[in-house]
Amino acid sequence: MSTPSSEASASAWLVITTLDEPAAADALAGTLVEQGLAACVHILPPGRSVYAWKGNIEIDSEVTLLIKTSPARLDELQTRLADQHPYETPEIIALPIEHGLPDYLDWITQCTS
Repeated sequence: MSTPSSEASASAWLVITTLDEPAAADALAGTLVEQGLAACVHILPPGRSVYAWKGNIEIDSEVTLLIKTSPARLDELQTRLADQHPYETPEIIALPIEHGLPDYLDWITQCTS
């Protein structure tokens, strides 16, 4: 996975993924922060996901993770998520953070350097 060139000027990135188990979300979040791939991972309470999968409509409970990282660590984070994720086709969406409290954006960079 690579950083889109049109968004290369982002100050930081918000990466979104989902997991089926809160314990798996806790473990993944801890690993990402410990390894400096994320400054913070916010884990939302379980919610319902309705999606098409292999010709069927599925309804499952999922936990959403909001992962904050720096441009320097985005590619490695996405690769790690894809490699360690239990889903066959995981949701990994990266949104550029173009504006924010400068001290917060600096903190993300410091934590992921």
